[in-house]
Amino acid sequence: MTNFEEFKILHSGNEPLLLANVWNVQSALQYEKLGFKAIGTSSAAIAAELGYEDGEKMPFEEYLFMIKRIKSAVQIPLTVDLEGGYGKNAEEIISNIIQLHEIGAAGINIEDSVVVESGRKILDAADFTFKLKRITENLKSRNRSVFINVRSDVFLLNLPNPVEESKQRIKQYEAAGINGIFLPCITNENHINEITRFTKLPVNVMCMPDLLNFEKLKELGVKRISMGNFVHSYLYNQLEKTTQAIIEQNSFAPIF
Repeated sequence: MTNFEEFKILHSGNEPLLLANVWNVQSALQYEKLGFKAIGTSSAAIAAELGYEDGEKMPFEEYLFMIKRIKSAVQIPLTVDLEGGYGKNAEEIISNIIQLHEIGAAGINIEDSVVVESGRKILDAADFTFKLKRITENLKSRNRSVFINVRSDVFLLNLPNPVEESKQRIKQYEAAGINGIFLPCITNENHINEITRFTKLPVNVMCMPDLLNFEKLKELGVKRISMGNFVHSYLYNQLEKTTQAIIEQNSFAPIF
């Protein structure tokens, strides 16, 4: 069974795939030890580790190096947060995906929004669908099987009528031959239920303060639950608090 086939099966079981988002070899090994069935990179967390801002500010070559190190250390499937693709056009994005496939990545996330100077903006759905179709058709022609999970940022950007806007985009993206749909910041029970009933694609949601518990998400038909960069951020907040306690107590007692 290939990495792609194994990863795809994980999206079709009775239990949602709880995806651990990692930022280095140590975090990947820890999640594998804990029994996670798959991991995904967090571009935001890895960018922070390397001293870059999120939003494709780190060079793809540096990101690829980290991905290689992570993939070489674990046996479970790995998917890569590719943000907008780290390329100016479909050809560059395809080249990046092929490099990821060659090192054993089972899948990618690709986003329908981009970071510009004034913030993040959603892309035209038809234009983005055209790009997706070029990517999926090219990979197919090269016999490269990669799980394409499309992150649609309708809810993240708080666009008007988010459910209907998501449906319109999902319908177009489905036609491009993708494998999954990811809606970060969707948390409302009725919204989730409506989306999972609308599409046959496995629906992916992400850690948020008001996200429903895993059992309820399972009942609603969610197939994948991502951590994003929130665990990474939490750990560094704890590092700050612990170090501050060491300073205040003039002792290493807080870590023992």
